[in-house]
Amino acid sequence: MQLKKSKTQPINIQAALALATCSLLGTATASEAENEWQFDTAVLVYSEVDRVSAVEVIVNGNKEYDDQHFLNLRFTIDSLTGASANGAVAQPNAQTFTRPSGNGQYTIEADETPLDDTFKDTRVQLNAQWTQPLSPNITLSSGAHLSKEFDYLSLGVNSNIAVDFNRRNSTFSVGFSYFNDTLSPEGDIPVAFSSMLIGDSNSVTWDEEFALTRAKGSDGKTTTDILLGFTQVISRRMITQFNYSYSMIDGYLTDPFKVLSVVNQHGITQDLIYENRPGKRTKQSVYAQTKYHFDTGVLDLSYRYLWDNWQITSHTIDSKFRIDLGKGRFIEPHFRYYQQQAAEFYRPFLTENDPVPAFASSDYRIGEMTAITLGAKYAVPINNGNELGFRLEYYHQQPTNSGFDALGVLADLELYQSVKAIFFQVSYSFQ
Repeated sequence: MQLKKSKTQPINIQAALALATCSLLGTATASEAENEWQFDTAVLVYSEVDRVSAVEVIVNGNKEYDDQHFLNLRFTIDSLTGASANGAVAQPNAQTFTRPSGNGQYTIEADETPLDDTFKDTRVQLNAQWTQPLSPNITLSSGAHLSKEFDYLSLGVNSNIAVDFNRRNSTFSVGFSYFNDTLSPEGDIPVAFSSMLIGDSNSVTWDEEFALTRAKGSDGKTTTDILLGFTQVISRRMITQFNYSYSMIDGYLTDPFKVLSVVNQHGITQDLIYENRPGKRTKQSVYAQTKYHFDTGVLDLSYRYLWDNWQITSHTIDSKFRIDLGKGRFIEPHFRYYQQQAAEFYRPFLTENDPVPAFASSDYRIGEMTAITLGAKYAVPINNGNELGFRLEYYHQQPTNSGFDALGVLADLELYQSVKAIFFQVSYSFQ
């Protein structure tokens, strides 16, 4: 997707929504267009079947001030609602859970994957980027990032320097970014592996007992990314790019809203405990991309391999083929394949007779899975070179068993439920 998502949840979504584009600013003449702001806008609707829905609005502006001095401003706002998996396993009987705030409870029917239907958040994000040449063959780009959600604040800076050589057919670049994030979840941060309090939330001792399961009100993490890149023009029709990235994440990396089921030898839940993840994560990836311009279209093909110290590995193949239809119109089919191995501490559930491990999470997003995205974009020019586009895609994520035996009644229940979603986007570019 990654329209990014929420700090704890990538964006997913269900029913297709119809969005009408509104009229946007008048068009400039060709002479007036020089050094004027150029805008790309988009509205994205993402909907998962029976789970999370999101609407995202993006406004991206570019302006050239002097020769090759560029300012880029990007504003994003998105709203997420719906039901999010809380990490517990399905059971042959109804289950009751306490909401993250400690105020109220909800019940999940027998044989159903436990979903908390109060998931709701709104995110506002601002990005600014300045790019300018330092010499005829060296370009510097630096920027800042601000993202705010109800319970999450992210601040970041970045910088990149690119050096052209070989008659500007080759480019080597080095990039750096640093983010400082603060999480202040509703209901505070739970004590790792403490039991979810369930019972009479109106009792006089409820607040005191709930407080015993809380560690603190907020926590944070820092992320440092380093990127090495190389771009090579192969011919007048073909260009390639190769990247290596290294990311260091330090701090609170646990999802405060996720729990694990502790089951007996018959697969019946005996307890619900809050998850715990390591406080450090190191990620590395290599990436290769090729674009080839045919007479009637452009092929864009890329591959990424990622590995980290959580023992997660993933392969991503992404392909787009833009087919020119004449008069500025085009259609662009898109196919993406993603395959991931589980984190070493991933557990779909814990058993009551085994000791509690140092780290454990049942979050399917760090489990073994495959995912496929299939769709297409159609665009048409309007009003003096402006462009109106429509994108429709289908996303299917299938978690799989990475070697765990289903005990007792769990063998008859769906422990690895698929996630299906529809993306629909309307975009408009103008100046």
